[in-house]
Amino acid sequence: METPQSKGPSPASASNDSRKNHFRFHLPHAHLSTVFGGDWFALKAEAFARFFGTPIFLIAQTVVVIFWISLNVFGYTKFDIYPFILLNLAFSLQAAYAAPLILLAQTRQADRDKVHAEADAQHREDLAKASEERQLLAAKETALLAELLRQNTQLTEVTRKLTERIEVLTKEMHNKVVSGDK
Repeated sequence: METPQSKGPSPASASNDSRKNHFRFHLPHAHLSTVFGGDWFALKAEAFARFFGTPIFLIAQTVVVIFWISLNVFGYTKFDIYPFILLNLAFSLQAAYAAPLILLAQTRQADRDKVHAEADAQHREDLAKASEERQLLAAKETALLAELLRQNTQLTEVTRKLTERIEVLTKEMHNKVVSGDK
């Protein structure tokens, strides 16, 4: 918790917070999350660009074209007689809007893919660094444990020697007491 004197969270807590947020490398690129931005028009434009490649759109467009041509060929109406100039105009108008939207969506998707790949690479590098730090810490702790074991072995040896010495002295004292020597 921050005190009135502190300027922010401690480096240790900031480090722990950043390790918990696995998307931390993606945050600088959040503005690329939608193709055209985040407002109403952007969301509708992206949905429209995505809709152009769906089977529903292709089937619906084919049905409309067949209906359009059938109405004019079979004489039900004559609003667009052969060579179907209005139909060509409608397709041209559709292409004039669809092509830039699709190209923009593809370009922005490529940009998003690039920055996400870079963020993922940074994340992998951070994981590798953390892994190296853990390995170094484990190596230090292993060396410390080996040193403690060595010291424990030395202490055990000293204790054994002292125990043997006490035993020898105790036998000598016992023999002097029993034999009555002073």
